Amino acid sequence: MSSTNRTVVVTGIGATTPLGGDSASTWEGLIAGRSGVRPLEGERFAELPVRIAATAAVDPADVLPRPLARKLDRSAQFALIAAREAWADAGFTAPAGEDEKVAPERLGSVIASGIGGVTTLLDQYDVLKEKGVRRVSPHTVPMLMPNSPSANVGLEVNARAGVHTPVSACASGAEAIGYAVEMIRTGRADVVVAGGTEAAIHPLPVAAFANMMAMSKSNDDPAKASRPYDTDRDGFVLGEGAGVVVLESEEHAKARGARVYCEVLGQGLSADSHHIAQPEPTGRGIAAALQNLLDATDLKPAEVVHLNAHATSTPQGDVAEIKALRKVLGDDLDHVAVSATKSMTGHLLGGAGGIETVATVLALHHRLAPPTINVDQLDPEVDADIVRDEPRELPQGTIAAINNSFGFGGHNVVLAFRTV
Repeated sequence: MSSTNRTVVVTGIGATTPLGGDSASTWEGLIAGRSGVRPLEGERFAELPVRIAATAAVDPADVLPRPLARKLDRSAQFALIAAREAWADAGFTAPAGEDEKVAPERLGSVIASGIGGVTTLLDQYDVLKEKGVRRVSPHTVPMLMPNSPSANVGLEVNARAGVHTPVSACASGAEAIGYAVEMIRTGRADVVVAGGTEAAIHPLPVAAFANMMAMSKSNDDPAKASRPYDTDRDGFVLGEGAGVVVLESEEHAKARGARVYCEVLGQGLSADSHHIAQPEPTGRGIAAALQNLLDATDLKPAEVVHLNAHATSTPQGDVAEIKALRKVLGDDLDHVAVSATKSMTGHLLGGAGGIETVATVLALHHRLAPPTINVDQLDPEVDADIVRDEPRELPQGTIAAINNSFGFGGHNVVLAFRTV
């Protein structure tokens, strides 16, 4: 097999999310249909129009050693925890080189964040104003850099083939995984640690999103606030955490006897060129990304049995995505079990593509589609088979699944996976 068409597989997964501090507890929460949305406690959130968020189930500062945690923004803390789990899950016991199953020069890191170290930036500015220049942390710049999560993961595993951070708003995590696939397919790397992370639950981002009328203001009932496809949906709920996968060329995985979750078929990319924040209402750009995916791979619509939708719970976005799916998949959409896991995790912005890739991989692995919760009255414009309230078994045999991620600026990323 040439270096330009190598098969890419998933050999490890890791996560820390509003539902759990690892991938197993996150999956358990998804299948149970449990909401991770909670009230925001503390005086600094008290006067905001939005006082709910999907905060992490496990504080990363309780997991990492304090000297290390102090040098990392919360987004990098999440990324490191998820990457450590994925690395161990893939069967590696030490950094590349020390673990001889992979050479450092053949290992990459691609971890994305839509916003980067925003809490570090804002908090250290407060320190500057209130306590003076000498109290500003010397770690501030390495902490606030958007590439900090990927760089720190790269340092952790000794990755020398490349450390990268694509930034495309809420599509960032998915684009990172697609970039990692291309690193392996083109021969730059044999193994890549890839995913997305975000930690932006701070009064300023919350106030800004709220003033854009993008977020749900259902403060009195947090668990019901994120309601994709429901007629009463009123915006997304901000979440935090990270999802990371270890990707590997098939031949490399076989040579070391690795357990394989599934194959990564590829990605489809496009841009809406419509508006900096609003979705293109017909789903034109989403449809183009999906069609690009089909054109670039051997995936047939009849193979697709599951889709983890972007579905943020915004009135326009949810419908535009379904329109695009129907346009490209046609009648084949009728046999696709559509899950909107943001109904439980909230929207992790640049981390969404990471944790939703983990969810998609596990859905194929367990042949079980997670439910979409809080759909009391399905929007009549949602012309698709939405998995509601209870998980659904997926068929036996060779099956495929898609994960959609879209972001402000009109970024569209579609990833596809298939059982092996």
